[in-house]
Amino acid sequence: MRKLVAICLLFVAPVSALQSLPSGIDAIFARWSAPTSPGCSVGVFEKGTITFAKGYGSASLEHGVPITPASVFYAGSVSKQFTAMAAALAMKQGKLAYEDSIRKYLPELPAYAGAIKVRHLLHHTSGLRDYNTLLSIAGKRDEDAWDNRVVLQVTARQKALNFEPGSEYLYSNTGYTLLATIVERATGQKFADYADQQIFRPLGMTVTHFHTDARRLVPNRALGYGGRAGAWTLDTPINERAGAGGLYTSIPDLQKWDENFYSGKVGGKDVIDQLLTRGVLNNGRPLAYAWGLQIGTYGDEEIVEHSGSLGGYRAHIFRVPSRHTSVALLCNTSTVNTNTLVREVADAVLRNRFTVITSAGQDPDPGARAEPRPVATPEAVLKTYAGSYYSDELEAVFTITFDGGRLLLSRETDAAPAPLEAVGESFRARGLTLRFVQASPGTTTGLVVDAGRVRGIVFERRP
Repeated sequence: MRKLVAICLLFVAPVSALQSLPSGIDAIFARWSAPTSPGCSVGVFEKGTITFAKGYGSASLEHGVPITPASVFYAGSVSKQFTAMAAALAMKQGKLAYEDSIRKYLPELPAYAGAIKVRHLLHHTSGLRDYNTLLSIAGKRDEDAWDNRVVLQVTARQKALNFEPGSEYLYSNTGYTLLATIVERATGQKFADYADQQIFRPLGMTVTHFHTDARRLVPNRALGYGGRAGAWTLDTPINERAGAGGLYTSIPDLQKWDENFYSGKVGGKDVIDQLLTRGVLNNGRPLAYAWGLQIGTYGDEEIVEHSGSLGGYRAHIFRVPSRHTSVALLCNTSTVNTNTLVREVADAVLRNRFTVITSAGQDPDPGARAEPRPVATPEAVLKTYAGSYYSDELEAVFTITFDGGRLLLSRETDAAPAPLEAVGESFRARGLTLRFVQASPGTTTGLVVDAGRVRGIVFERRP
């Protein structure tokens, strides 16, 4: 027992010493500090040490377990910088190249993928359709434990890209999931094992891992929650994908990762510089997106950051390199806005050092334009659109029915049909935009679906 107490003190003493904090941080997280609410684990890293670490709220509402700095959270897209590091290390080892065609490692993909280079995956300029959006269009459930193999199969069924590789920036989880598979095939090791061997263990990140087995136990895991106060619901994804997401980690482990951007313990200075190199479009326009990291400004300072989310989990790392200061958030509620919170904490820590607040990191959507207005469509026209439509790219069926003067969309997994609203020359429902294709007036042969990070999915009308 005496040995166990000593071990506990070794961990607790540094954290308890951190409680002489900037007083404003408690106020920032006051709304999530109750034991009846999920919340956040917060860390501030300055000049190689954790100067603040504290948990707010509960890691498990069912068991009344509080969040602590040692709590382990799913980090969502914060994972991408680790995947980029794995790719950079494989390149340094001569097993992979920045300009390699991805079909060198993924011959299952269609011929059009030959134009996609590894660099396009890193900077979200590949044109690959986002698999999360594809599965959502098909009506698949978020909680299903899709793995990297399924993502590759879904991608291989796609007949087109969103755009020519390198011509645009459009965030794509598909790119980073395929990148993990490429690293796996290039190195001959399971991706999760390679990351553990090359990154996590050398940095002493003892709890961090890519969660590729949903059955794996995670000590000190915080569960994810949705809903709102008084009506919280469990929202902990069953995830076996790695690359775009898949990372579980804690505040102490993130500090070790953050410090590596100054020390270069893993990779060396050349790899660190590589991770911070922004992508460039075919037309020469530089992007804010580097290697799994967003480069931007906050006030007069350059910042490096990335957020992550899935289910009830939210995460964010926000670094101010010139101050050797970072803020890390790991949260288990979908009600938080980490983009705002990390900046509020940074303001509290670096008082009066930021003079002008500017947005950081997000590349504008080059296709953004004014929203079209709803329009009235004659019932005779609407009736010609009713029917059953099938997409072999998604292996999904859309059923369009005419009822009560309006069109309704149903998919196999929908609990109830959704009304289609006519907007401009298209229709909208459930975040989808549908355009019906006619061979001639009154003869509908198919429809085309767009949804955020996916463009041009073709459905053919069934007889």
